[in-house]
Amino acid sequence: MASLASHDYYRDDMTKMPPLRSIAQTLCLDKRVRKVTAAEAYELAKRQHDVMDTDLPIYPAAAKRLGLPEGATVLNNCHGRIVGRTALARRFYTRMEAVERRKVESDLREAVYAMQRYPLIKAEAILGLDTDLMIKATIVGTEDDAVNIFNWLANFTPYEELTEAYAKSPKLPIPDILVVGFNQWTTTDPYYHNAGGSQLALVDEDANVIFNLGMRYFGERKKGTLTLAWTSGMRLGLAACHGGIKEIDFSGCADAKAQDMGKRSIAFFGLSGTGKSSHTNSHDNGGTLPAGFSKVVLHDDAFQIDCENKVCRVWEPTLFDKTDSRPTGHPDWRYMISTMNLGLTEVDGKVLPLGQDVRNPNGRALIDRDLLGAYVNRCSFPNLMVWLMKDTCLPPVVRFTDKHLAVAMGASLMTRRNLAENVSEEELKKLVFEPFANPFRVYELWKDVEAFVKVFEAGAVGYTFNSVGFWKTSDRELQKIPLQSSLTLQTALLLERLEWEDWDLLPGAQLPKADSVEKLLPGYAALYDPSRVENRDRYLETLKDRFHQRRVYLQNSDLHNRPDLLMRLVNALMVRA
Repeated sequence: MASLASHDYYRDDMTKMPPLRSIAQTLCLDKRVRKVTAAEAYELAKRQHDVMDTDLPIYPAAAKRLGLPEGATVLNNCHGRIVGRTALARRFYTRMEAVERRKVESDLREAVYAMQRYPLIKAEAILGLDTDLMIKATIVGTEDDAVNIFNWLANFTPYEELTEAYAKSPKLPIPDILVVGFNQWTTTDPYYHNAGGSQLALVDEDANVIFNLGMRYFGERKKGTLTLAWTSGMRLGLAACHGGIKEIDFSGCADAKAQDMGKRSIAFFGLSGTGKSSHTNSHDNGGTLPAGFSKVVLHDDAFQIDCENKVCRVWEPTLFDKTDSRPTGHPDWRYMISTMNLGLTEVDGKVLPLGQDVRNPNGRALIDRDLLGAYVNRCSFPNLMVWLMKDTCLPPVVRFTDKHLAVAMGASLMTRRNLAENVSEEELKKLVFEPFANPFRVYELWKDVEAFVKVFEAGAVGYTFNSVGFWKTSDRELQKIPLQSSLTLQTALLLERLEWEDWDLLPGAQLPKADSVEKLLPGYAALYDPSRVENRDRYLETLKDRFHQRRVYLQNSDLHNRPDLLMRLVNALMVRA
């Protein structure tokens, strides 16, 4: 078996089992808690007051995998006021002082006491689809929250589906994951977050336990579980990746130069709206890949890099995607399993989910991975690592020859506030950082930094793609960077068609030589050469400020616990201007 049950993990000294795990496990083992399959959870979900049945068939292959009856249709669950994750509700048990821990433990016991007044159900799943990385997980919830349990089973893999593979997988020094959800929890205690209702996401990553109290949104269950999986992978020495990765095989191409490239993997890391899925899932990079190539996708959201064995492994068989760009009739609807917070519409007498965020923001769907075309459960080590950033001072593509600069740019991966936000002009200048585009990290940043240093030491080459637009005359008046141009550059990187020269403003970084990139994108140099920008003094001032903010951010992080590593990263971010 892969991960370990509580008794096996703590058997040498059961007193070392953390309180939160003991509370969760005791609930899981209550004989009144009924274990359900995906099919049973689906039938229970159909009776929920906040779940609507539609006439859209669940993707047949997914329905069969989940053991659903023939003709099963997509369920739409609307959550109310909250239609997204709530970071402010998170509390991290391992970071609490003793007095705070005692308070939270007692409050949690009271919450579970209240929860046990309801009929409860549980389900078991396997996280991970590669036999070398599988973790067992259990979720417990109230019977009237069956839709979240069904969605959780669909998002991961019901235990019954992988029982044989799991039994043969190697044992890991990792405890099983336990997830508890209780939507009816309420409190008047101001210690806990309240947004029209009490909310608590209580995490103990060491114990592999998470409690979602007062939180209906499925993303809390999914990302909470995935957070523990990523963290488990980190404990095994694997780099946790909130990103997409695909592998292109050029060996079947007629073009001899392309054929010589063999297989190449490329990974993308970016915050919402930066093009992560567009780059990962694009069928042929906008028609720029040479004839004869073949492509497989590992995933567009979550995977783990194993530097020692030079492979990447996936956690989930589904995608959890926004539906804002999918109108009625879009071909992606045939791959749907479940929807959340969507409107409904009637078409030719059939009730169908309505995307495009017509009802509310952040409409979501669980979608089968068949949408991606050919996919795999493990792929080769990434040859290329791409940070997708909205930094107007960066040209469309930058290459890093300094591994510490590559890591520093990932560790200070940034976005910006926008004019739609009610903030001052000074606030608009401030960058917003999300290291490695992973808002679900629950361990110290220095651990991620060390993991990604190993990735670059193992042979990956780092790049940034600017996905917002490049400085024309100011930070507001920009040269557009079309997605097609970025896809063309992606193909050029995969096939090593670009020649590079050092960027005089940023030691350790390179820009494509004009003559090599002009062959692919005529006019590139005139549009995106930093030495040709208008208001150059203002440009240089802004560039220096951006990198200064990056340095300050890292200096104020827990990287100060690794001063030598911090110094390398900070020094690598020095602009020469």
